[in-house]
Amino acid sequence: MGRRALLGAAAGCAVLGGVLVPLSDARREPPGPAAGPEAGARAAAGGLPAALPGLAALIDSLEPYVRDRPGDGRSWAVLGSAYVERGRRTGGVADYARAEDALRTSLRVLPRANAGALGGLAGLAAARRDFRAARRWGEEAVRLAPRRWASYPPLLEAYDGLGDHRAVRRTVERLLTRRTGLVVPDWAARGSWDRIRREDAVAALSDAAARAGHPAERAVHLLRAGELAWERGEPVRALQHCTAALRDDGDAHAAFAGRARALAALGRAGDAVRAYRAALRRCAAPRYALELGELYESRGRRDAAGEQYRAARAALRTEAAAGVNGALLRGLLEADHGDPEEAVRGLRAEWRRQPGLAVADALGWALHRAGRPAEALPYARRATDREHGGEGRGASYVYHRGAIEYALRLDGPARRHLTEALRINPYFSPLHAPAARTALAELGEPTADGPPE
Repeated sequence: MGRRALLGAAAGCAVLGGVLVPLSDARREPPGPAAGPEAGARAAAGGLPAALPGLAALIDSLEPYVRDRPGDGRSWAVLGSAYVERGRRTGGVADYARAEDALRTSLRVLPRANAGALGGLAGLAAARRDFRAARRWGEEAVRLAPRRWASYPPLLEAYDGLGDHRAVRRTVERLLTRRTGLVVPDWAARGSWDRIRREDAVAALSDAAARAGHPAERAVHLLRAGELAWERGEPVRALQHCTAALRDDGDAHAAFAGRARALAALGRAGDAVRAYRAALRRCAAPRYALELGELYESRGRRDAAGEQYRAARAALRTEAAAGVNGALLRGLLEADHGDPEEAVRGLRAEWRRQPGLAVADALGWALHRAGRPAEALPYARRATDREHGGEGRGASYVYHRGAIEYALRLDGPARRHLTEALRINPYFSPLHAPAARTALAELGEPTADGPPE
């Protein structure tokens, strides 16, 4: 989870937790346009994801509908949430401004008991990685309509991004008692994974995929199963799950990226490059450009890598202009492929705003890359220690801690964490996994007599 930020995320275009129909009671929803493909998107039970064509048709039908009925606050909320989801699904961050206009219009014409608009604003804030705002809007939406499960995904993202892992677990447990909504198996699996109950996570997602009533819903669960398989170092299984997800949703850019990681791990670099480019055609996410650049760099293609790093910076600027907070990914990019001091400055500011584990990990790594490993170690420990919720967070976090300890000549802890990173996922990074092996070879085996007095 280190570079994904993500839950994926990262990057402002994650597909998990999509909110298309933010309604707690369908009987209160005005009829609106219902003919054509958009009907399936609107009617998806409880806010389940729809295929992109249906989502586009829903937007196309709602835009003239709300122009003719500007006082229909609930339809404005549906339209705003649809814009958010399209922006996340395609990387078209221009949709975020449209979403904000529609959702605020909904609140203006329907200022009371409008959980749909509040939940939509929470989803918009989460997509922009403004987790404080997402928490504020999400908690208000849940207070108004606690049974409206579509408000929970952005609220959980907000708690996670702010480092409030007790709130994450408390909210997931609350949802598990209801056993409803797309968010339950996804976040239950994340919780099991973070607490090292990995078989429970896999079982939860397998069951959810088997019960899915719609291909787009099944694709979400399959994609998450593929991500977990990747994180546990199983590229063949990850490839299978991501390929299956694409059969159900051919526009799932995250599934193309998941295939690319798995293919690279299996030594199929050419196929991996093509999969990354397919992902980038569907969503110009800076994370994908960064990962493709690192794959090129690992193969000695420095010019091609530099082109991708420039593309990642350009994508981050585009996202920033749309109000998306890219400090986390920008920090990782600059730490490894640019100016580590700039990374430290940006990530320190982000830590003050949003002290989540992903930021702790990135700030620690940036400090290390800037030549300050002693300052870096407390952040790396926070990102990986159980007491802060970092246990089971992924190979890149553990590698960062091991590399920092190696720089500080803490041979025992360094050996332990570098070994653990490769045990979790031997393929976690085309650049850092080989560096971990090199460092372990230099450390050698511990002496039989143990460390000196």
